[in-house]
Amino acid sequence: MTSDQIREAYLSFFESRGHRRLPSASLVPAQFDPSVLLTTAGMHPLKPYFLGVEQPPTRRLTSCQKCFRTTDIENVGNTARHLTFFEMLGNFSIGDYFKQGAVELALELSTQHFGFDADDIWITVFEGDAELGLGPDEEAIEAWEKVGIPRARIVALPRSENFWQAGPTGPCGPCSELYLDRGLEFGEEDDLPGGENERFLEYWNLVFMQFNQHPVGTLTPLPAKNIDTGLGLNRMALIQQGVPTIFETDQFRPLMTLGRELASRDPDERALRILADHTRGMTFLIADGVVPSNEDRGYILRRLMRRAMQQGHRIGIEPGFLPLYVDRVLETMGAAYPEIVDGRETIVKWVRAEEESFGRTLEQGTRLLDDLLAAGELSGGDAFRLHDTFGFPIDLTRELALERGVPFTAESEFERLMEEQRVRSKATSARTLSSVYHVSGPPTEFTGYETLNQRTTVSTVEEQDGRLFVKLAESPFYAAGGGQISDHGVIECEVGDCRARVVDAVRAGEDQALIVEPERGSLKVGERVLAEVDRSARIATMANPPATHLLHAALREELGEHVHQAGSYVGPDKLRFDFSHTQRLSAHERRRVEDRVNEWILRNDPVRPITTTLEQARALGAMALFGEKYGDIVRMVEIGDGSHSRELCGGTHVRSTAEIGVFKILSEGSSASNVRRIEAVTGPEAVALLRREDALLHEAAEALRTQPERVLEAVQTLQQRARQAGKASTAAGTDAAALAQRAAQVDGAIVLTEVVEAPDAKALLDLADRVKGRLGGDAAIVLGTAVEGRVHLVASVAPALVQRGLRAGAIVKEAAQVTGGGGGGRDTMAQAGGRDPAKLADAIAAARRAIEAALV
Repeated sequence: MTSDQIREAYLSFFESRGHRRLPSASLVPAQFDPSVLLTTAGMHPLKPYFLGVEQPPTRRLTSCQKCFRTTDIENVGNTARHLTFFEMLGNFSIGDYFKQGAVELALELSTQHFGFDADDIWITVFEGDAELGLGPDEEAIEAWEKVGIPRARIVALPRSENFWQAGPTGPCGPCSELYLDRGLEFGEEDDLPGGENERFLEYWNLVFMQFNQHPVGTLTPLPAKNIDTGLGLNRMALIQQGVPTIFETDQFRPLMTLGRELASRDPDERALRILADHTRGMTFLIADGVVPSNEDRGYILRRLMRRAMQQGHRIGIEPGFLPLYVDRVLETMGAAYPEIVDGRETIVKWVRAEEESFGRTLEQGTRLLDDLLAAGELSGGDAFRLHDTFGFPIDLTRELALERGVPFTAESEFERLMEEQRVRSKATSARTLSSVYHVSGPPTEFTGYETLNQRTTVSTVEEQDGRLFVKLAESPFYAAGGGQISDHGVIECEVGDCRARVVDAVRAGEDQALIVEPERGSLKVGERVLAEVDRSARIATMANPPATHLLHAALREELGEHVHQAGSYVGPDKLRFDFSHTQRLSAHERRRVEDRVNEWILRNDPVRPITTTLEQARALGAMALFGEKYGDIVRMVEIGDGSHSRELCGGTHVRSTAEIGVFKILSEGSSASNVRRIEAVTGPEAVALLRREDALLHEAAEALRTQPERVLEAVQTLQQRARQAGKASTAAGTDAAALAQRAAQVDGAIVLTEVVEAPDAKALLDLADRVKGRLGGDAAIVLGTAVEGRVHLVASVAPALVQRGLRAGAIVKEAAQVTGGGGGGRDTMAQAGGRDPAKLADAIAAARRAIEAALV
């Protein structure tokens, strides 16, 4: 079986047993689960159901969940099975079936669909734990014995092995694991499941989720007894495909092959495995919104990418190879996970940027590390310098040292240096560079509120860490702060031939400094220059601070005064506003907020900056911006008469609301726990968006051969036709497989009697033939459907059963009489009809009784 076939077989099996198939949730946990950085198990998205906080859509669920476990990063490549990113198949019961039901389903799927011999299946159970106050799981042992697993093949294991929990607190419970005995060629006679051996391979974990642990060590019963199982798809692929390692299964072979093709030196298996696993992980993480950074999920992603880059570098792969791996991942997994295909552009952008960034220092840093390791010693200061200067994660340094046989023992020194750096960082505002770079010279007067062009004098020119810092006596450049990005532009000499491009304007306490890149000549202290801000970018940006203020006011008006700013971004391309709120805005709320902002814009109210005291501003009800520190004198921006908007803001603003033009919300979603995020556009960007959407609407109307205002109606008509076509094809689709699974053994015969959906009698007959082909053997089948007030019945009986006295014509006739109809046919195949659809179920039951009476 391929990985795709395994996934579908599992999900289809549980669907046929009344489970609703759920799509995989994101690798980034929802806001209700702060216990982990990434989704590590199939049950994580379902925690609210297990805790009784939310009602599940149905009590039986099944899914194939994307998972990521950071604890296994360093093990990848060293073993045959460790992965970071993997797929976890699971079936879940929320207060429905419990241990006996889970055991029966697991054994049936294992033997009848995955082809395992029941005699090769061993079981582990929870042996009990005094600290938790729990004894051995006798209920699980009894459940396995009931389905035929002898007590000799049931092994009790401790809490560390057979008690499952997603974190230190939360839903938990004892578990029972299924192991496949692969035979003595993989181990010894006295090997047992749970031991350090390759003979017994664990492939499925059944968690009996019945407790909530909070605080640690204290168990309380959950609102209902639940089932949470996990079957590793990749582990099952290893078994089904008969290969010794996961890295030789169908999902990994193309990635391993790519590594061999790209390597200019003989690649070792460990390097190829790390590349294969980590590039899968990075692709899915970025697709789910994680970007490289030095914190939390972003650090995990960055560590993954840098480990992959280092291994690629080690086996001689030319730089720029990560996008090639992304495309290979898309080829192997894009059909099952279309989000990675849809997000290809973003994924490639991030991996390319990270590879370019780290690639510039990888070779130099690796060379330095090699020199240090050649000396046989690596100090904490060395490790810190590699981290601080070359971006080498300490984990990577530690691994490389271990590979070279030089243990890293200076952890405490490294941690001390890191802590000193953290202290220095905390002492400095995230947007302040003065205490870091110590840009000297007299303070700069900011003139950017009044002008975009300033004739002034260069007061400071300093180079620090390869960057050129310039201070001007007067500067029109806005330094990033309050969510607004910095201005860009140019500085040109009034006399002489010099020009520098301003790439950033940074705050230095109450002062500012410019980071520049010389284009010709050089700037000198005392030089008279013309400083010019990029006009188009600034004008576009100026519409967004007041638009953000109006959005804040509209949200508070619509949702309540609990709404406060929790972060922002203001640039020429868009605005982003994070605010405290517990739930998604409804379509009605979103529309009212957008309409309210545009209403205020059309009033053409003046936008007035007022310099006042902090006390006075607060007395007037001015809102403070997230993350900003204020002195005694502040700048308050008032819109109109200030009745709906007064905010402390140092940003650049338009003169009146009409200059904003138009306000259009792009998206609204979650930013963090109890924090929502709105992104919106204004001015030219909003007009361009509206034009694009209008063009798309007209193109859609043309394609549908209707008027723009009737596009929705035309789409609904197409959807209705598609539903009708789908209904018409039901009997020709996958229902035959599901129906075949519902058949039962009756005295040596296979019997299936079911009410089904089919558009007409012919489709019902076709469906019976298809089910007959799947069942094979000595089968008796009766199917019935109701269409437009009429009942249609079909019966099929194998010749061997006819010899036992079972005749299709007689059975279908007896069933049809229940519905006020009649019919008949051959002994092996017969059809009938009826007039009362309400009696269809009774008719099928009558057919069942007739079959059983004839066979027994």
